[in-house]
Formats: sequence, C-alpha cells, structure tokens
Amino acid sequence: MRLACLTLALSLWISPATAFEPEDFLRIEGTGDRVLRILSTADLDVFTPYLEAFHRANPTLDLEYTVASSADLHREISSGAVYDVAISSAMDLQFQLANDGLTQRYRSPMTQSLPDWATWRDVIFAFTTEPAVVLVSTEYFEGLSIPQSRQDLIEVLRDNPARFAGSIGTYDVRDSGLGYLFATQEARATDAYWRLSEVMGRLNPTLYCCSSQMIEDVMSGKLALAYNVLGSYVAERLADQSEGRVQILRMTDFSNVILRTALIPSTAQNPNDAGAFIDALLSIALRDGADGWPLPPLNDTSPAASSAGFGPIRIGPALMVYLDPLNRRNFLAEWENAIVQQ
Repeated sequence: MRLACLTLALSLWISPATAFEPEDFLRIEGTGDRVLRILSTADLDVFTPYLEAFHRANPTLDLEYTVASSADLHREISSGAVYDVAISSAMDLQFQLANDGLTQRYRSPMTQSLPDWATWRDVIFAFTTEPAVVLVSTEYFEGLSIPQSRQDLIEVLRDNPARFAGSIGTYDVRDSGLGYLFATQEARATDAYWRLSEVMGRLNPTLYCCSSQMIEDVMSGKLALAYNVLGSYVAERLADQSEGRVQILRMTDFSNVILRTALIPSTAQNPNDAGAFIDALLSIALRDGADGWPLPPLNDTSPAASSAGFGPIRIGPALMVYLDPLNRRNFLAEWENAIVQQ
C-alpha cells in the first residue's frame, strides 16, 4: 500500500482551540470593516465563482475562504474555531455538528423553499447533489471491456492483476470524512462493496485524502482508475481536456449521491452575513439547468445526474450510525483487512 495526500497549505492557520494546515486560502477584500469567514471542503477551482458572485453583490464585505479536509473541518468546528459558515461534502460529520448543538438556526424565505430532504431543522442546508463516480484511464483499459457495474469492475481487476497492480486509487477512509461516508453508505447498500475492496486490496492501492489528487493522477497516467471521486470535480477538471484519455463511469448497480451542505457554527461572529451567503448559495442551488456554475444544482436534471438513477443520501439521524465509536472502529477494522493487505 502506498499513501498519497494533497498538500496545498499556504501557511499555518491558528485557531483559538487548535492548529491545522489549510489546503488553500483566499481573501477577497471589501471596502468596509465586516468580515465573513468561511471554512469549506470545496476546492478553490470550483468555488471561487460563488465567492466572486457574492462579493459583487456585497462589495463592502471582506471574504476569507479557507479550504480544509472534511475531517479537519469537523475537528475545527467541534473545537470552537471561529468561522461564520462551514461547508462540507461529508454529510454525516455536518449532521453530527448539528446534533452536538454546535450550529445556529437560520430561517429565511430561501431556506423555507428547500425540499424537506435538503434541509434539517433550520440548521443544515444542502445546495448541490453530487454523484460519486469512477474515473478510468482508457489507456489502461485498452482491449478490455469498460466495466458498468461493481461486478464488472471486480472481474476486470481480478482477471488482470499485472495490468492494474499499483494503479488503483481510492480514499483512505481513516482520514477522509467524505471517503468514510461513501464507504459506509456503499457497504450498507451493496454486498459488492466488500468484494471489490478485497480485490483492490490485493492490487496495492494508493490511498488518498481527497478527490482532486486522485483525478489528477488518473489524468497524468499514474493511475488506471480512481474509485468514488466527486463527479462535479471530474466535470470541472475535464472541461478543457480532449476526450479519449479518460472516461467517467457511473456504476449501474448503485451510485452514492451526496448533498454538499452549509451551516452556521455556534461560534459565528457574523451570522447575518452568513445567512445572506447561504441564501445566495441556495438561489443558485434551486436554479433550473447548469447555467455555467461549476457545481450541480439540487434539482440536477443533466444526463449525468439522470444516469446515476439513485436519490441522494438523506440528511437525518441515520447518518450517525457509523459515527458511533464502536461501529466506526469495527468498520475500519474490516476495511483495513480488505484494503491494507501488505
């Protein structure tokens, strides 16, 4: 097993309760004295347009946008770090923050217009639906049938170990909050998850913290495939690439579809502007069509979304099942037995 992790830290960010290294940081200066501090798992490549649009409508406001892993975001907010908005793709960790009383309530006409499955008790607000996909290098699969289901993928990997050894990428679910969410939800939905994990484990997989680096390594030819990366990141990365080098696969037997969510932490010092920012995200989320925004809307009707054929993971107490310490310990032990075989 090899380890890989995206390291894009610009500086050491010190919070009142802990210290962590952000993956990226952006400050957009305003003309006034108010600051909106946002902690988010969304990469700058996909999220900068949302920040710029909000700043155009609110030019007096300073925006500070810090990118962190989903696990780091959860730890920061849990430990009392001061941010006005927390945005994450790890729905279970967001729900845990709300369940632990670490969020502020917010209600507006925009939040009230959300469907029931996209919000929770005026504290969690979804603004995208994003499927997990498999990204493959067509060069590695030359002469082979492109898999359409997990069983197909199991067979092609099992029958061609020399071709795929050392070229599989997936999340290190011990460190990646989103990876852990994908893994636990998939394990609940299909028995093929554990069979596939064991097959990948025999091929010396590379484990990652984040989708972006996996995607990059498939694009460069370092990996044959990246398993369960965010479809929105793939679409953004491939927007200016020539077709043929890589292919996006959406498993026909089951597809994880996450809701990217925003909340206002209890430590927020600027909750009014935080609410306005959430409203701005929701106004985009409830639009019809893509309209050029990098992330898909809640009511995504694109062919990519339709081909997934599955509804999103629900926001609710069921997300807490695998966050129970005993359940988490047991799941990770089984995962390590399957994936970490060396």
